[in-house]
Amino acid sequence: MMGTILQALGETLYMVGISTLLSVVIGFIPAVILTITAKDGLHPNKAVYGVLDFLVNVFRSFPFIILMIIIIPFTRLVAGRAIGTTAAIVPLTVSAIPFVARVMESALRSVDPGVIEAAKSFGASDAQIIFRVYMKESVPSVLAGITLTVINLVGYSAMGGALGAGGLGDVAIRYGYQEYRIDYLIVTSLVLIVFVQLIQYIGNKLYDFSL
Repeated sequence: MMGTILQALGETLYMVGISTLLSVVIGFIPAVILTITAKDGLHPNKAVYGVLDFLVNVFRSFPFIILMIIIIPFTRLVAGRAIGTTAAIVPLTVSAIPFVARVMESALRSVDPGVIEAAKSFGASDAQIIFRVYMKESVPSVLAGITLTVINLVGYSAMGGALGAGGLGDVAIRYGYQEYRIDYLIVTSLVLIVFVQLIQYIGNKLYDFSL
């Protein structure tokens, strides 16, 4: 059992790690656009903000299992196959991008407007304000948001086991549910609980350190 669990844990770490990195990098782009085009942003644009805000809300509304099925053609195009650990990274990333965008937007918009105005008065460019003011001042909130993203992706990866994604969810379903091995269900559940607690602990420490 332990060999199977450790292999599944490695697969879960692989899926969650890559999808977190991709979703944070990609999700940063719409987050910045939303922040800039908001009514209190650097360049308010009601049309752009409204369309992007709508799209983010739409993609956030899809349950992960349904989204995973809907984008199978896209997953096959990107990963070359529709099932497996690597293939699961595609729907995991797609599902996390709107969540990351919304979390990072909230973090960026929480920056004190007075700091933004001060930067403008010193002649800072938009890029300087975004990376040296918005990002610098919102680091604690961004780290908290990334921590929530990782925890959500752990849960999504476990659900993905129902569709052959691999990882701890796959082990729980194949051995625990289909073969009625309660010991596998218990162990995989405990590993997931410990994993999530560890992620939250690390996230809290990083948050405290960034204050």
